[in-house]
Amino acid sequence: MKTAIVILNWNGKKLLEEFLPSVIKHSAHLATIYVADNASTDASVAFVQAEFPQVKIIQNASNGGYAKGYNDALQYLDEELLILMNSDIKTTSGWLETMIKAFETDSNLGAAQPKLLDLKKKTHFEYAGAAGGFLDSLGYPFCRGRIFDTCEEDTGQYNDSLEIFWATGACLAVRKSVFWQAGALDEDFFAHQEEIDLCWRIKNLGYSIQYIGESVVYHLGGATLEQMNPKKTFLNFRNNLMLLLKNVAGFKVYPILFARMCLDGIAAFKFLTEGKPKHFTAVLKAHFNFYAQIPKLLNKRARTSGNQPYAKVKSIVWEYFIRKNMHYTDIF
Repeated sequence: MKTAIVILNWNGKKLLEEFLPSVIKHSAHLATIYVADNASTDASVAFVQAEFPQVKIIQNASNGGYAKGYNDALQYLDEELLILMNSDIKTTSGWLETMIKAFETDSNLGAAQPKLLDLKKKTHFEYAGAAGGFLDSLGYPFCRGRIFDTCEEDTGQYNDSLEIFWATGACLAVRKSVFWQAGALDEDFFAHQEEIDLCWRIKNLGYSIQYIGESVVYHLGGATLEQMNPKKTFLNFRNNLMLLLKNVAGFKVYPILFARMCLDGIAAFKFLTEGKPKHFTAVLKAHFNFYAQIPKLLNKRARTSGNQPYAKVKSIVWEYFIRKNMHYTDIF
């Protein structure tokens, strides 16, 4: 199966210098490797051209974030399997063989992710995707191996392969035909949770999404936006509301949105009591920005929402904060 690994880059020369060698070492024999550059102003493109001539460059005209950056870059590719990879991913031996085999074996497989471990703490799962993603009934994302800020130690408990609801955008494998059939990435998300939105639409088309536990990569995480950057807070709160309005079918979306807004208000005031006024403001800005986009989102909703079941559990907030079940295996 013809495979492309596409690494999105924006002013990431240091990351490419550190992580690109492992990708080439473990992947170049099976895939064409591309760096899709989002109009960088550093020397990253010249660096790749000089040090890694086997890597192909796709030059985007602007920095449109994760979603637009990939949409712009992927339109030029003819490989059957596309792997969207963050520039701070370190690969391991055999990771790609296992991924490709899964797609060759199952023609209904639309998207997949490998096991995502933390490069800074290699014994533990990494926040961005861990061992596969799910949602609760209110749209809160969580993973096997990571619920809210608690990341589990990897003791082999998730070495399996199984159906998941969403695969991490840090290392997302997707069939090219399915990517475009689902409508590509929603550029209004800019970054964060756009992969969940894409996976939801892929599910609505009847394709499966899997976690492949035999495939292992390490993720640095926070290389673009640190976990407690107010801009990340803005994007996560806004995009989660957008995700729900676009994709939850029927009238039930409105009480779900109301409940989420109430919980977001609690979270905002928690930021304030913790001495984080910029994050409090970020939540407010996220809501006002969401309100401004409601007409556009309703139009998208008419085209994309379906009856695909999405909730793995009623409330992950209740399980984690009230019942103190902080590991996936405590709940399921």
